[in-house]
Amino acid sequence: MKKYDVIVIGGGAGGLTVASGARSLGAKVALIEKEKHLGGDCLHVGCVPSKSFIQAAKEIHSAKEKATKLGLEVSGEVSLKKINERVRSSIDVIQHHDSDERFINMGIDLYKGLGVFTSDHTVKINDDEIYGKRIVIATGSRAFIPSIKGLKEVGYLTNETIFNQEKLPKDLLVIGSGAIGLELSQAMARFGANVTVVERSKTMLSKEDQSIRNVAGKLLEKELTFLLDSDVIHVEKRNGKKIVSVKKNDTLTKLEVDEILVAVGRTPNSDNLSLTNAGVTKNEKGYITTNAKLQTNVSHIYAIGDVNGKFAFTHVAGEEGKTVVQNAVLGIPKKMNYEQIPWIIYTDPEIFHIGLTEQEIKEKGITYSSYEVPLTDVDRFVADHQSDGIIKILTNSKGKIIGAHAIGKGAGDWMQTVIYAIKHGKKIGDLSQMIYPYPNHAAAIQRTADIYWRDKLFNGLLPKVTKKYIKWFR
Repeated sequence: MKKYDVIVIGGGAGGLTVASGARSLGAKVALIEKEKHLGGDCLHVGCVPSKSFIQAAKEIHSAKEKATKLGLEVSGEVSLKKINERVRSSIDVIQHHDSDERFINMGIDLYKGLGVFTSDHTVKINDDEIYGKRIVIATGSRAFIPSIKGLKEVGYLTNETIFNQEKLPKDLLVIGSGAIGLELSQAMARFGANVTVVERSKTMLSKEDQSIRNVAGKLLEKELTFLLDSDVIHVEKRNGKKIVSVKKNDTLTKLEVDEILVAVGRTPNSDNLSLTNAGVTKNEKGYITTNAKLQTNVSHIYAIGDVNGKFAFTHVAGEEGKTVVQNAVLGIPKKMNYEQIPWIIYTDPEIFHIGLTEQEIKEKGITYSSYEVPLTDVDRFVADHQSDGIIKILTNSKGKIIGAHAIGKGAGDWMQTVIYAIKHGKKIGDLSQMIYPYPNHAAAIQRTADIYWRDKLFNGLLPKVTKKYIKWFR
């Protein structure tokens, strides 16, 4: 039986971070991946293909919109086959960075197959059984499929299958209005599908700040039909169409669609690991519970990424991977901090989120100030004719940033400065002291921070003092 310092189960973002990091520090590493290629869901059915998909939709939408404004008529149908060929080409380029050869050349032993625990230190892959001093579970998640009568029999799409489609549905029903649901819904609508989104909650984007939700709702409703506070209770097939029964309160509505996309959340890939053989526990939803150092209840076994249920983001899995390398390989205690996790929803315009929302601040009873600017006040967005959106920065009583939110063109890029400021404990006033080359999009941050200084300088004692100073000495 081969023995390793670290066994990593799962070759996605988190697992690859641990494997490469541990090996770079001199550890003997085994990496187990059940799929044909490394890279995980993010590369093959998640972040990468969806962003390529979304970009194609933006280009088509922009071309149609600009042509119409210039008096040109645009006609014809989009080839979903061609679009998904482009998606796969993006995956192929990035796959090179996550190739088997790259990790094998690092000196990592790569095993292809399903890794199953046989004890708390041993894992079996096909006919091989290996031993690990430390074991890291990084098996990710998959689309959660709700129990809806007839859904399985009629068939449906998920983020794992939509990028294999060749024919664009004329009418598409999307179940769920989270990030995946909204991103793919908008893209499909821009390709030419009539898209209806069904959401059980009374609002979409429930984790976002109310100001952002208000703007996002108005913009997305221009392209999508929303049925909020509603449930899909039955699906059947009739004359080649899918008949979907949607219930809101006591009212039942039947919709005739060509295809259904399920996007109601994720479920962890923890069910085929034989965790009981290792004594590892998981919660009622299947997520493996961990402490702040990402240890499971078995201290030498760690769980990172989607499978631990903290945040289902690739960048979080990567950060967790770095934390585990320090804890498991170097033995230097480090806790994972989830208070400063940013995320982006790649609708058009993009939605950016970091820290607390205004609602959460109120619930916590924190004394705060809110600084909000519409992008119509920022010259670059006006010049681009893309000024839909707002930026909102929330601070405590001392001016320290405790939350920042934006919706606007490229918000995920130009809000990066705020992430740095929060990470280093900077105050909103510090953001005003930077020089912003005119005219750039990040000037939205400057305009927001300037409000803080105007309130501070011109509504307090200072104007009275300077008035006397100017009168007597200047």
